[in-house]
Amino acid sequence: MKNAVHSDIFGRLLKSKGLFVDREAMRPTYTPGILPHRDDEINDIASVMVPALRGETPSNILIYGKTGTGKTAVTKFVGKQLLKKGKETGKHVNFIYINCEIVDTQYRILQNIANHFINDWSERIPFTGWPTDEVYTRLIRMIDKNGGVTVIILDEVDKIKGDESLYSLSRINNDLEKAKVSIVGISNDLKFTEFLDPRVRSSLGEENMIFPPYDAGELQDILKQRVEIALKPDSIDEDVIPLCSALAAQEHGDARRALDLLRISAELAERSETPRISRRFVRLAQNKIEIDRILEVVRTLPAQSKTILLAILLQEKQNKKAGSAGAITTGEVYEVYKNLCKKTRTNSLTQRRVADLISELDMLGIITARVISKGRYGRTRDINISSSSDEIMAVLKEDDAFKELSNYKIRGQTRII
Repeated sequence: MKNAVHSDIFGRLLKSKGLFVDREAMRPTYTPGILPHRDDEINDIASVMVPALRGETPSNILIYGKTGTGKTAVTKFVGKQLLKKGKETGKHVNFIYINCEIVDTQYRILQNIANHFINDWSERIPFTGWPTDEVYTRLIRMIDKNGGVTVIILDEVDKIKGDESLYSLSRINNDLEKAKVSIVGISNDLKFTEFLDPRVRSSLGEENMIFPPYDAGELQDILKQRVEIALKPDSIDEDVIPLCSALAAQEHGDARRALDLLRISAELAERSETPRISRRFVRLAQNKIEIDRILEVVRTLPAQSKTILLAILLQEKQNKKAGSAGAITTGEVYEVYKNLCKKTRTNSLTQRRVADLISELDMLGIITARVISKGRYGRTRDINISSSSDEIMAVLKEDDAFKELSNYKIRGQTRII
């Protein structure tokens, strides 16, 4: 009987009535036809780009703003309009978008731009293997052959490794004979140019723009627009959008956060086969997003920080087993940490350095570490796990080395393997 129930699980799920009309419209990557509350920014970028439609070189731009302030969406929107107007007016314009969080080296950036102009796969520049100067020479030749004006968007530009990419791109017009290039850099980091070569900084940042965060009212307008596109009519309680907007406004007016909250709320309601999205699902979504964020941070921690986190989890487990309620101290963690290092035959850090890494785990939101005074015995930290200990342990166990270490046993105050 059970096999019959499980024989067509997707058929059963497909028959259930969903809440979405267009799920993709609820994602931050979706670019709607109208971008609420970004008219000034759209006009500012368009005014810098308009020389491309006259066959002239637009100024390079650096666009700053916190995550979720619409930088990428606005830039892509203006780019689409630029291409559309170029076709209408017969002006040759190219628009290339590169995410530098993924494509982050000089070779890969030059290769990606050059391959944009190469349709024959047999002639495309390989992922690796060529000298960088040869890739650059091919890029110059391909851009000149194509002609017109090329606008290159470097999203997350602060993630690029080294200055060489930005230096070569910021000076590329000196090597072109027929074509012209404009660079648009997008960054969340207002200070990233401080670490650039002064020559790169001066040529790259000819124009600077800052996108302000959205307020709660503006976020509501954005969500209302997406709800009309993405969800079925009458599928959402009237207080859900204000709640999602208010929660996102607390995090620097992050539209991505607001959209993720609303989308995950809708997905959770849909999975529970509830006909309407209520505040309850927003709270569930908020908790899920926070846990997912913490777990992703744990995955990317350095080995020493993971070892310290494992020591905290093991000490917490021991305290519960011994019926000892309350927080864990830095000293307890350090003793367990040292024995874990012995087991893996790795060098242990000093207690001062471990205390610094505990502070970093606190700043990342994985733990809470409150400094308390022990009188003449000095100060220590009371440490608690902020999220689910079991889920964090499961993430650590994804690494085989930590899977073995998780079996470490503590007996009373005497720590043994």
